[in-house]
Amino acid sequence: MSFHADRHVHILIIGGGAIGTSVAYHLARDGAKDVLLVEKSLLTHGCTWHAAGLVGQLRGKRNLTRLMQNSVAVFDRLEAETGQAISWKKVGSLRLAGSSARWSEIRRSMTQAKSFGVECHSLSAEEAAQHFPYIVKEGIEGAAYIPGDGYIDPYSLTMAYAKGARQNGARIEEGVTVEEIVIEGRRAVGVVTNGGSISCDILVNCAGLWAKRVGKMAGVPLAAGVVEHQYFLTEKTLTLDPNLTTLRDPDHNFYLKPDTGSFAIGGWEDGSKGCWRGMPPLDFGRELFPPNMERLELFALPAAERLPVLNQIGIQTVINGPIPVSFDGEPIMGLAPELDNFFVACGFTAGIAASGGAGLALSNMILHGDAGMDLWPFDVRRFGAVQAQGCYLEARAIEAYGAYYKIHWPAEESHAARGLRLSPLHDTLRGNGAVFGSKFGWERPNWFSVDDGKSVELASFEGQPGWFNAVGDEVRAIRERAALIDQTSFSKFEITGNGAQAALQRIAANDLSGAPGRAVYTQLCNEKGGIEADVTIVHTGEDRFLLVTGSGFGVHDRHWISRHLPAGVSLRDVTNQYATINLCGPRARHILQSVSDDDVSNDALPFLAARTIEVGNATALAVRVGYVGELGYELYVPQDYAVHVYDTLREAGEPHGIADAGYRAIDACRMEKGYLYWSGDITPDYNPYEAGLGFAVALDKGEFLGREALSRIKAEGVTRRLCSFTVDGFAPFHGGEAILFGGMVVGSTSSTGYGYTLGKTIAFGYLPVELAGEAAFEIEAFGKAYRATRGPRTLYDPKMERLRA
Repeated sequence: MSFHADRHVHILIIGGGAIGTSVAYHLARDGAKDVLLVEKSLLTHGCTWHAAGLVGQLRGKRNLTRLMQNSVAVFDRLEAETGQAISWKKVGSLRLAGSSARWSEIRRSMTQAKSFGVECHSLSAEEAAQHFPYIVKEGIEGAAYIPGDGYIDPYSLTMAYAKGARQNGARIEEGVTVEEIVIEGRRAVGVVTNGGSISCDILVNCAGLWAKRVGKMAGVPLAAGVVEHQYFLTEKTLTLDPNLTTLRDPDHNFYLKPDTGSFAIGGWEDGSKGCWRGMPPLDFGRELFPPNMERLELFALPAAERLPVLNQIGIQTVINGPIPVSFDGEPIMGLAPELDNFFVACGFTAGIAASGGAGLALSNMILHGDAGMDLWPFDVRRFGAVQAQGCYLEARAIEAYGAYYKIHWPAEESHAARGLRLSPLHDTLRGNGAVFGSKFGWERPNWFSVDDGKSVELASFEGQPGWFNAVGDEVRAIRERAALIDQTSFSKFEITGNGAQAALQRIAANDLSGAPGRAVYTQLCNEKGGIEADVTIVHTGEDRFLLVTGSGFGVHDRHWISRHLPAGVSLRDVTNQYATINLCGPRARHILQSVSDDDVSNDALPFLAARTIEVGNATALAVRVGYVGELGYELYVPQDYAVHVYDTLREAGEPHGIADAGYRAIDACRMEKGYLYWSGDITPDYNPYEAGLGFAVALDKGEFLGREALSRIKAEGVTRRLCSFTVDGFAPFHGGEAILFGGMVVGSTSSTGYGYTLGKTIAFGYLPVELAGEAAFEIEAFGKAYRATRGPRTLYDPKMERLRA
């Protein structure tokens, strides 16, 4: 049945907080016509009105730093452009380190920020006290000063966005509550409100606290939680320098904003209270919760240790209100995979500081199909319905909130709500010493503790992690003997139907023609030639294919593929149907042949071949492919046979020194082999020719998505290239380090890792093409420049002799 609305708009935005008004402002400023924003109450009446308003650009993740950097650029121009005062106090910020580990974390963030132009300075305790005289200097290892930071009035900022939106033709209506979203096929065609119905071409969910509820109206599960957050205002008895900087002391778990004669101080304590399982009632308004003094003490008392003046003045007001926190603590943005015209910008814990950059990015995405920066760490498709489940979401949101000011160690794992999705091999591997991590709800073995407790799950910024030697042993097993790796969590999709092969030929950049029985490594590119996905496609039967991608990329890749499949071709998620066991290493064939009556010789099952074989008393789809760069077989086994297949291979492999290996060993091996990781080394911002993946582009196969752009890129040549760098021995690289040539920043690292076979630290990073032939570079980490040699992209087995053996 068609939806008959009272009126129609082109773009309808739900939510009148800082994010929603910023999106409206940026859309209208960029020329969008017929933009309407509806707010169920008054502008700012969700959580914007009680936000503290601090603006800080230096973040632990480089993409978030970039988003905040873009916000500051918006704040710098907004008042002059709109004529609306925003009380933007660009007084700078000071971030203190009260431990050596924290100082390492801050210096790492400063190096990342340096790679894209955020001004920041390293200070001593004495220098920090000159910027903020109220602090106790004892115990300060160092400090970061960012002169471009400051604080802003959230209400005034939102009103400026709204005024700018109106000046450019957008409309804003308050007191309009969306009660229903009307869906037809894969489109949100309009909304029913308390004041009538509105149809639209594009619907944007910026509903803040209510984003999950609005998503549910559209059939879109969102991993956007809500928790309580407190801060307090001191009595107004202080005489403050009007240019006094803001202050953050994460080791004492507090932030501070100067106010009129007082301080506003908040923190991120453990054990915050989750609210409504992320689903506040629509009639919740401009309300606060009663103060929780026990939780307040968790940051107020440490703040008084750093700021003795707090012992002399009282607390005037405690603000305890709801704020959004997503499943992983990062914003949620982009086009929802369930619908073709439903965009999302929610889950912003630091929504005021991020609003300018977020509004710009989402506007770019809506109008131009390109956010203007890599948004994958915030992409709505990094989550699935499982992360939106109320109890699971709330547990993780509370943990993410409490971890906001904790040290974020490299490769750290979440601890809340673990054990949700288990491979059939989980108990067996746990008994073998597996130390598990979590990915998309799956428990996956990161590494194995088999050395009587000498190796431990202890991360490090500047030294070798506690599992360094254990992972080295696993790599040696892969390279010298044989290993078993449980890859069950990999996302797997079956694509079938009349015309499936032709459809995939039009989506994939590589050539998928030919008879069944072959695996193809390929990128899926967009019309600009950017890499939307990096997958393996196995041709298993006539118009039947198995597509395999990363555990966390399943929602993203399924969305991309589904959008381009014709009618009659279906895509089915079979991740939970098959376990995946990777048998790899130079002894792998001997082991597999000993337990199979099928011929698995190189002639019968060569590299990239795929066929069904017997393994013990079971059958498996055996695919001669792997991510570690050795002879290997990925075995796709029905889950009920997985334990039998594993036990059979493990027993047969004992005479050959077989071992278990985890995902950290996979990562070390793929770095040596020059294999890339989507979302780090390759994204929609990069094309295959820049990334050295031109071998996987079949321009002569006929039309496919991105072919025209890729043909032009190949003919004209690229302006940058992905290069491999090595540093002798161990270097503390974690990704995002600045790459220097002649003392100048010329790029930043993407993936980094230690190559155990080579005895070198390896880094990937893009260079301007005019520098890609140079050899001598430096990579800066923690204030030290390491001599790095640019070498061949494939550092290990460049002729593929071991892989094809």
